[in-house]
Amino acid sequence: MVAGAYVVAKREFAGSWEYLLDEALFTAPPHPAWSGAALISREGKLMGVGSLIVGGSDKVPGNMFVPIDRLSPILGDLIATGRMVGPARPWLGINTDEMGGRLFVSRVTPASPAERAGIKRGDVIVSVKGEQPKSLADFYRKVWAQGSAGDTVALDVLQDSEVRRIEVKSMNRLDHLKLKSTF
Repeated sequence: MVAGAYVVAKREFAGSWEYLLDEALFTAPPHPAWSGAALISREGKLMGVGSLIVGGSDKVPGNMFVPIDRLSPILGDLIATGRMVGPARPWLGINTDEMGGRLFVSRVTPASPAERAGIKRGDVIVSVKGEQPKSLADFYRKVWAQGSAGDTVALDVLQDSEVRRIEVKSMNRLDHLKLKSTF
C-alpha cells in the first residue's frame, strides 16, 4: 500500500517504557497500519521505519519513525542474531510519566529489578545517584550512564511521603522478556 504523509517534525521522543530516540521522525496524518512501514522521501531514499502512532493534548497526532541512520549501524546484528550485539543498557522495569515537572512511576513490571527493589506505582523519581533529572529523556540518560545491564542504579524516590534511596540491580530487558518453556 502506498499512502502520502508529511514529515512534520524531527525531535526527541521519550516513551514511558524506558525508550528514547534523540531524533525521531514524525509524520501526519496518522495511519494505523504503519508500524514497520518504510518512510520514503520524494527522491526515493529510505528515511525511516515506522514504529508507532503518537498523540496527546500538546502534540499533533501522527506516526513516529525510527530514522534509518539509527538502524544502519546495527542492521547486520539484527539480521544475524535478532538483536544488537554489545553491552545492554541497564533496564529497571518501570513505566514513568512526566507531569508538572515530576516523574511518576505509572507501572512496575512484575518480577522486574524495580519490583524486587521495592519501587511502587505512584512513586516519584527524585534523582539518579543524587542528580535530579530535568525530563523523562534526561532520566533515561542518567540511568544508562550508570553502566551496563547488571549494574546497580541508585534512585532517590518519594514513596509514602518520604524520600528513600533505593538501589536497583538492573538487568538486560531481553533476558526478562525471554519466553519460558511451557512443557
